[in-house]
Amino acid sequence: MNYILFDGTVRDNLLPFTFTRPVADIRIGILTIREKWEKYLGNTTTTITEEYLSEKFPMVELPENVLINASYLPNSTLIDAIINLKENQAVFQGEEVIAFFTQDTQENVDFSNYEQIEYDGEVLRIVNTWDIFSKNQQALEDDFELLTAGRTSQPISDTNRVIGVERIFLEEGAKVEHSILNATDGPIYLGKNAEIWEGSLIRGAFALCENAKVKMGGKMYGATTIGPWSKVCGEVSNAVIFGYSSKGHEGYLGNAVLGEWCNIGADSNNSNLKNNYAKVRLWNYATEKFEQTGLQFCGLMMGDHSKTAINTMFNTGTVIGVNCNIYVPGFPRNFVPSFSWGGASGFSSYLPKKAFEVAKVMMARRNVEFDDTEARILEHVFELTKKWRNY
Repeated sequence: MNYILFDGTVRDNLLPFTFTRPVADIRIGILTIREKWEKYLGNTTTTITEEYLSEKFPMVELPENVLINASYLPNSTLIDAIINLKENQAVFQGEEVIAFFTQDTQENVDFSNYEQIEYDGEVLRIVNTWDIFSKNQQALEDDFELLTAGRTSQPISDTNRVIGVERIFLEEGAKVEHSILNATDGPIYLGKNAEIWEGSLIRGAFALCENAKVKMGGKMYGATTIGPWSKVCGEVSNAVIFGYSSKGHEGYLGNAVLGEWCNIGADSNNSNLKNNYAKVRLWNYATEKFEQTGLQFCGLMMGDHSKTAINTMFNTGTVIGVNCNIYVPGFPRNFVPSFSWGGASGFSSYLPKKAFEVAKVMMARRNVEFDDTEARILEHVFELTKKWRNY
């Protein structure tokens, strides 16, 4: 069967992260949503997404296709419902379609002609940006079970102090020395060639993905995910870093999500709790206004390729777009549009040509090429986000 993941109705709620990727390629737990579906299905997937992203994330359509709403995270019960779909059947949760079988092109689907199967089982769904960190505990525990079932961890060095060793798993090449690992409140997973340097304090649920590093003395609180090739230090709590990003020094990052290719300067901090303990409002691209999250703890959302200088401070509930460079003292405003350059004293436009020079150098350090496809995506984002830049 040919499986296609589509963005669904929540794509704009998940900006700035979906400016540069389909919903399917958001990381939550240990894996991306796409990787979860492919692991459960035992099959590759392609994507229906925004046209400007389709060169990098193409769709393959065959005579028979099952289309799956990528905002839903798979589980064994949901998989059973989907793989048993027949022609002109669809799985719904209320008014929202989860998956459907079609022999037509996806533009011609009319659900009034479908047998609609109501799914009433438990399912994890990502609807808003803050769901990425607030639902990370469950997603991480689910991924841990999925990835480690029937397998044996690499041995843990006896230089460490370990609590809950049965919930700690090291992939091939993973290293940790002279650190404290506590899996009482959630599992701890170290991906292939991941490394925790000496003197670190790790409390689950925690995932350190392939080739990622926790530097000396890092303090990691659950539920936190550090994506592939990222480097972290300082204090990190209930944060998700997609990959290839660095927070390599002291400073606090909490109840936060960072995209790819971000860099947080030394001694930078974000607030995750208002002084009056009120629920946090966060900028929503879909409604173009600040919306109530219902959360008391909510920190920083930062899109791909954004960077901060040393000693940068972020207020509770700050949203930073794609390719921003924040470098002046003081607290920048709670919403910084993509391609902004500056800080508390004001911003100017960060022109793509200048931003791309930085991206090329940073990506080359991880042996990844900044190619024309990536440039075209970011140029499109620059045009899309002009309306929010008043400079």
